Amino acid sequence: MSQGRVYEWVERFQNGRQNVSDEHRTGRPVSVATETVKQQIEQQICDYRRVTTDEIAAELNMSHGSVYNIVHDDLGYREVCSRWVPRQLSDDHKRARQTICQEHLDHHAHEGDAFLHRIVAGDESWVYHYEPESKRQSMQWKHPSSPANKKFKTQASAGKTMLTIFWDVNGCILVHFQEKGQTVTSVRYSNMLVNELKPAIRSKHWGLLSKRVLLLHDNARSHTAAHRYTTCSGI
Repeated sequence: MSQGRVYEWVERFQNGRQNVSDEHRTGRPVSVATETVKQQIEQQICDYRRVTTDEIAAELNMSHGSVYNIVHDDLGYREVCSRWVPRQLSDDHKRARQTICQEHLDHHAHEGDAFLHRIVAGDESWVYHYEPESKRQSMQWKHPSSPANKKFKTQASAGKTMLTIFWDVNGCILVHFQEKGQTVTSVRYSNMLVNELKPAIRSKHWGLLSKRVLLLHDNARSHTAAHRYTTCSGI
């Protein structure tokens, strides 16, 4: 406060004033956040969840700031984006997944950790011929008087190879690099399971095949094709 305003308030208290709040005077702004207005705004939001603050303000003849304060502070709404999911599942898909999950839980309750030892997981990833050093990897200690270090932006190499890897609780079982110009199809994936993965399991984990291996892979089309089940029934 200014020195003159302090003198003014000291004089008021010496004259008997005890309240520090401003007195009511004509012309003070009137709040528009009434219960009726709040109900109208909430009804608009419930009718259309993507309504904007400007649309509400234009409909109710209010300012943008007033609508924003009512929506966020009084009603407690927050504007968030939708969560992306891989695909929309029907009720049959959800029931099928629930049934499979329940079967796995029953197997684990009956077999214990031995059930987990039968799982072999697999995944693919692109491996570039070289990958540039990231900005965080190039961090180094610098004194305030030292010149700033520069790092030129580089991109990953155009050449890359598809890597397929399988592992279980004991470690890596098979590392397979796809030949240049080839893609992962149901035929190649089935041949890799029979001709490479099965011998690798037999050599590295003796006796695991007799316990019936549970293959855990992603839901790519080439991995769930019917050809894989007919060709690789022995695994």
